[in-house]
Amino acid sequence: QVQLVESGGGLVQAGGSLRLSCAASRRTFGNYEMGWFRQAPGKVREFVAAISWSGSSTYYADSVKGRFTISRDNAKNTVYLQMNSLKPEDTAVYYCAASLPPYGSKWYSSPPDYWGQGTQVTVSS
Repeated sequence: QVQLVESGGGLVQAGGSLRLSCAASRRTFGNYEMGWFRQAPGKVREFVAAISWSGSSTYYADSVKGRFTISRDNAKNTVYLQMNSLKPEDTAVYYCAASLPPYGSKWYSSPPDYWGQGTQVTVSS
């Protein structure tokens, strides 16, 4: 079992930046592929970004490519999502996720093994 705790959400103006963090409970954090999803009110949860266990591979939804960057620090059991040039349509609850590898492109189509509780991101226009 992996417990995931997100932090860093909040209210920001359009064009601003936020960095989300997700701390994992297990010391085997480095064995998991990590990702971020989001869910806006009245919409289905959607994939945002993911990163391989080594950090050598990353995956992004087209809607955030070039604006968001996912990274990880295995020594700190933490994955990050740097969000720049935020838009009102980025407003959502952001969820951290973990899956055992190999997961790769499954991030785009399959639910992960573990979810965090979510953190709210609100972008005002």
